[in-house]
Amino acid sequence: MIKTIIIDDEPLAAGIVKEYLDSFPQFQVLEVCYDGFQGLKAIQIHQPDLIFLDVQMPKITGFELLELLENPPSVIFTTAFDHYALKAFDAKALDYLLKPFSQTRFQQAIDRFLVQFNQGNPGESKEDEIQFLAEKSNRLVVRVKNEIKIIPVQEVNYFEAEDDYISIHTHEGKFLKKMTMKHLEESLDPVKFARIHRSFIISLSGISGIEPYERDTYLVKLKNGQKLPVSKTGYARLRQVLGL
Repeated sequence: MIKTIIIDDEPLAAGIVKEYLDSFPQFQVLEVCYDGFQGLKAIQIHQPDLIFLDVQMPKITGFELLELLENPPSVIFTTAFDHYALKAFDAKALDYLLKPFSQTRFQQAIDRFLVQFNQGNPGESKEDEIQFLAEKSNRLVVRVKNEIKIIPVQEVNYFEAEDDYISIHTHEGKFLKKMTMKHLEESLDPVKFARIHRSFIISLSGISGIEPYERDTYLVKLKNGQKLPVSKTGYARLRQVLGL
């Protein structure tokens, strides 16, 4: 049997997926979940082969849910939004279904999954794409002990590189997230954030001043009183974005 979980905050939409799946006896629906946290728990318990996942849900989005999984299963998205989800997942997710979708379109998605599943390669990792899309919503998802915390990007004072992790510094404290500085920099709005040093990316709204430090280097002073080093390249970038 192919273990399957349906995650959608709309009971009617979830019911349609379940009804369509009834035509495929090899699929076993282990659970139907109506929010992201419930879906996350079900995935961790059941370790499904395939999930049907809505994009926009309360608490956490479908993208954020997947970002919290080390080895996400195969995913077929079910969404009413075509603005970026369809384009982004066209070649990266297993498939997407734009609501309302027909049984014929559903059959196509199932056929695509079965080809992959029968080749013995289900749930191929798409971590970079998933993380990119989660960041498009201007939120960062981190784990704090056994809890999940969602950090709006606008609440971040600065990011700091720490080996394979990024330290996210906010007024609430510091949070660690596994990510490269390069990937983070590419995902942030250059109008709001700037990389001032190989180890630091700052929120431009948090700057209170810039002062000389050593030869060809500077310190940027944040509104919270902290001072961070600015490289020569970072200083040139700051002058450009701040219009100095």
